[in-house]
Amino acid sequence: MSNDNFLLPLKECHNVLEKGGLILYPTNTFWAIGCDATNELAVKKIQDLKQENLSETIICLVANDAMLERYVANVPDLAYDIMDLATKATTIVYDTPKGFAKNVLGTDGSVAVRVANDKFCSYLIGRFKKPIVAAAANIAGTPLPKNFEEIDGAILAGVDYVVNLYQDKEIANPSSIIKLGNDGTVKIIRH
Repeated sequence: MSNDNFLLPLKECHNVLEKGGLILYPTNTFWAIGCDATNELAVKKIQDLKQENLSETIICLVANDAMLERYVANVPDLAYDIMDLATKATTIVYDTPKGFAKNVLGTDGSVAVRVANDKFCSYLIGRFKKPIVAAAANIAGTPLPKNFEEIDGAILAGVDYVVNLYQDKEIANPSSIIKLGNDGTVKIIRH
């Protein structure tokens, strides 16, 4: 897919995100509901749409290591090794977030972040210049949709913009989640 195919979706997503709206977009792990991860009201809209409190399961995407370092005060060296060596998408939970909406943080004040490694998400987040939420596109208690066609109509109706890319692909591979404590502890949350 050429970068030209991304231009309209990137522009539309950026406009919606800037206004505190919700987008439905493909990631390399699943279809996600996204919003500005620094906007508490936008995150609340996702919580309401999914009918759940997301704080323990919400994942935020950043464009690159530089953005990660702007939004996490202490990125342990081990995080870079994990990201470099991982054979599948890997989300890392950090103890020292900065600038995120309070309602994306876990009860312990941590934040789950993944560096986007697919082209569309990297371009989108790079253009937006802030992290975005990647909440699975399902209602609480229902299965994760394996493809676009399985996304609940309430989700489709509840977002402000649906990205018209990769709708024919099956993308339901949740990321691994690893918590890296500032004290050196490592905990595998999801393999």
